[in-house]
Amino acid sequence: MQTPVLVLNASYEPINICGARRALVLVLKGVARTEEEQGAILHAARAHMPLPSVIRLLEYRRIPHQTRALSRKNILLRDRNTCQYCGVVLPAGELTLDHVLPRSRGGLSTWENLVACCHACNRRKGNQLLHEQTEMKLLREPRPFSLHTSRHIMRMIGHSDLKWRKYLYYE
Repeated sequence: MQTPVLVLNASYEPINICGARRALVLVLKGVARTEEEQGAILHAARAHMPLPSVIRLLEYRRIPHQTRALSRKNILLRDRNTCQYCGVVLPAGELTLDHVLPRSRGGLSTWENLVACCHACNRRKGNQLLHEQTEMKLLREPRPFSLHTSRHIMRMIGHSDLKWRKYLYYE
């Protein structure tokens, strides 16, 4: 009953993780509805109920505006430790940050200009612009962290149900 359940706002934005027991209470009270099921069934004396994996609140909850610090750790977290040019997934210590518009050409250190990058791709790109490198393209346009995506939710991804992916990733 303590299996993690992803909680979405009414707008489908991920806002929290709770235990399956709490998720069931929210669903039974009519505060939330089940969007995805785990596959396990809770058997009670008079009813059988599938355990939720993802629930969505029925009324929108305003989440206070949060800003994410621009840091190496947060860029790697946003990019899921994946080189944004070749797609290889590496440990944080084996990745660098690349300025899409190089600093030598006026590029700034912003969410939109920094991406996770393996050493080989970083050397290959050097201080060139992407259109000058015919074989290199970004897998995803770099964006700031979603204001509602908490670090706790992102940490849980490796231990969570695969059904969470469509609610957590922009692709």
